[in-house]
Formats: sequence, C-alpha cells, structure tokens
Amino acid sequence: MHDYIEELLARGEVRVVDREVDPEFELAAVIEKSMQESEKPILFKNVAGSSFPVVSNVYGSHRRLCELIGTEIGHFCERWTELTDARNDDVPRYRGAVVDDAETIDGKLSELPHIQYFERDVAPYITAGVFLANEPDSGTPNLSFCRSMMVSDDELRVRLAPPHDLAHYQAKAEARDEALEVAILLGPPPEVFLAACASVPIDANEMVLAEQLRGGPINLRQCKTIDLAVPVETEIVIEGRILPHKRRPEAPFGEFLGYYVGEMQSHVFEITNVSWRPGAVFHALLCGYPEDLRCLEIAFASRAYRHLVKSLPGILDVSCFPTPLNTIVRINKQSEDHVAQVMAKTYESHPGYNKICIVVDEDVNIHDFNDVWWAVVTRCRVDQKIEILHDVPGFYRDEADVHTGRLGIDATKPIGRENLLERKRIGWTKEIDLRRYLHE
Repeated sequence: MHDYIEELLARGEVRVVDREVDPEFELAAVIEKSMQESEKPILFKNVAGSSFPVVSNVYGSHRRLCELIGTEIGHFCERWTELTDARNDDVPRYRGAVVDDAETIDGKLSELPHIQYFERDVAPYITAGVFLANEPDSGTPNLSFCRSMMVSDDELRVRLAPPHDLAHYQAKAEARDEALEVAILLGPPPEVFLAACASVPIDANEMVLAEQLRGGPINLRQCKTIDLAVPVETEIVIEGRILPHKRRPEAPFGEFLGYYVGEMQSHVFEITNVSWRPGAVFHALLCGYPEDLRCLEIAFASRAYRHLVKSLPGILDVSCFPTPLNTIVRINKQSEDHVAQVMAKTYESHPGYNKICIVVDEDVNIHDFNDVWWAVVTRCRVDQKIEILHDVPGFYRDEADVHTGRLGIDATKPIGRENLLERKRIGWTKEIDLRRYLHE
C-alpha cells in the first residue's frame, strides 16, 4: 500500500495532517469531516501515543477503484466480473517468490495506533485488517475482513459469523479442537485488499486472484511464528491463532449500518508476533463511511451484476452505494416487463440483503445517489411503478426486525414516451479542462 499512497501523494490526491491528533475520537472526527468534503485519502503524520502515521479513505472513491482495475466509471462491475471469472484456481498456490531477506521490525501491538472511533466503542479497534488463513483440509488461502478489538499485547477479540468463509474455516478447525492460524494484514498491496472484497466461491484461491488482479506475481515472506506466507509489501502483519472453544466479551462497536452492535461473546485471537516494514503506515477504516461502503459494494454489486447478466439482456451496471441494503441497476430497457424481471432477479442474487431495488435508464449515474433520486422523482409514477413485497425475511443480524419486506422502484422512462423525458445536457462538459479557466 505504501507505493500506492506515494503515487497518490505525487498526484496531489492526498490530504496531509501534520499536527498531532488524539487517536481517541479526534482522529475519527477529522476523517469524517474530511470525507464530508472530499474523496481524497487523508494521511496523519503525528498520532499521539504511536510513531506510526495513519492513513484513511484510501479506497473510498469509486473513480479510484475503477482506475485500480483498469476501467472507467460505469463499467466497474463488467470489468470486475471479467477479472474474477477469469481466475484459474488450478494454478500453483503462489506464483510469487518467497523471499528470505525481507526487512521487517518486530514489535508489540501496544506500539500501533490505538484508535477509538465512535463514542460508545468499548475499546480501540483494528478495522482495516485483512485476515489471511488457509482452509484446514485443502490449504486454500482465504482473504476476509473482521473487526478486531484490541485487548493487550497478547490478545485480540474478533467477530466471526457466517456466511464469511473464515467463519467456516474456524468452525472446521474448532471441531478438531485445533486453533486456526491467521495473519492479519494491515496495509497489504491494493490487489490483496480488493481480492478480500471479492464474492467468489469458498474454494477459490484468493491469493491467486490477487495476483491476477495485479497481472503478475506478488512476492511473499514467511511468517515467523505460524505456517503462513504474507505479501512482502504489507505494511504491518499481526500473526496469531484463533483459539478453539474460547469466547470472550467484545463490543459495543459502531458497525457499517450506522448503529452500535451490543456486547457479545466473540472469538479469541492469540497474538504470537507483530512486525512491520520500515516506514510502515497504519490503515484506519471508518466503518459505515465511504471507504467501508465502497468495499462492501464491490462484493454486493458484482454479485447482483453477475446474477443479472446470466439471466437477462440489457444489464449495464449495478451499484450498492450508499448502503449494501439497496441495489441500483442501470439498464437498456427492453420492454415494459423488463424492470419487473430485473427486480425479481436482483432479490434472488442476495436474498438477505437486497432490501430496496431501484431500476434506472442508461442516462443515470448510479454512483451518484442524487442523480438516482432525481430519476425516481421525475420518472417514477409512484401509484403504479412501486412494488412492496411483504413478509420477506431480512438478513441474519435483524434483531430489531426492521429489514423484513422488499421495495422495488421503477425509475425508468415509459416505452413510447421516451422523447418526453429526454434529459437536457450541455454538450461540451466532458471536454472542458477547468485548469484552463481557473487560477488555483
């Protein structure tokens, strides 16, 4: 990730904070304020209590995500599906070399920034850690995200729950009374971070997927206390084991839907080593904000897109922003019943999460919810083009019983009257370079 940050700095696309900030609430408040104004990452050079710089919002821009996979806005799902479908799970597990001379520094968890994000968070949390573990039988590597409560130099508490693959790996190891070895990657190469966002089969080798996203090998180094190899370019690595049959209190914590999850019994992660590259940067992700939601969107939107294009014509793009509970589909409308078909297939793609489906025409920017809502209020006849499905169960964390039911909104132009809803446009906007007009 270090090289990517340096590239963005050279392009003037990073906000830099030189003054000291307190990791208890102040740092998160500055991140939130920055994201209200800008999609740029923000780099804190001086965080109280730690020598590590902290970076946030690295992946909070849809434009940058498109750039990372070599496509343009409006084609992310198409390109992402091409890349993930083209993976070859039969290739050797690692194509990159395992190097012996990677320079690392050993330290303690207490030397890392201890960030408390939200007012009721019970403790500091690691929020951007990518968990690398091997499937207990096949050895297939999996990359996933879990929140990690910082307890001591020897312990984290992590939340594992189905349907995440890591939860299945841990359950299989626990059934054998075995610990599951895990390396937590903080600031891995962008391709590894994106591979962890992918919605692929449980038996897919996600380290191979990361190499295919890069278009070349990713060199690795052997962990010091566990039998795993991690990308050399990873900023910080926490090695350890998820212990079998042990659960301890974890949370409250401010999660991605914008609410706190209450105290629960979560898995115990025994830390066996902490190491980092010289000059390492700590990645802090603000849960429920653009960087988190854009990464969730990769999994949810691509899953819906793949399901739709297999079944229906005219599917152009899918977005699940600003929340993974709503799915927006951009189509080239084929018939008046096309929208109903799209809605039905969208609900099928992820039954627990697609709470609201909005279908729009190809002239709508589905990555700008203001534009989507403009289409709703100007093209949707609300007494005829809205459907409500009653008593459809919500997703597995619906303790409050607010996610039951589904809502579909047809915000497309009626066939035969498209000319009455032709969108006005200024012809030269795409060609305008504001640097030729402004002095900044």
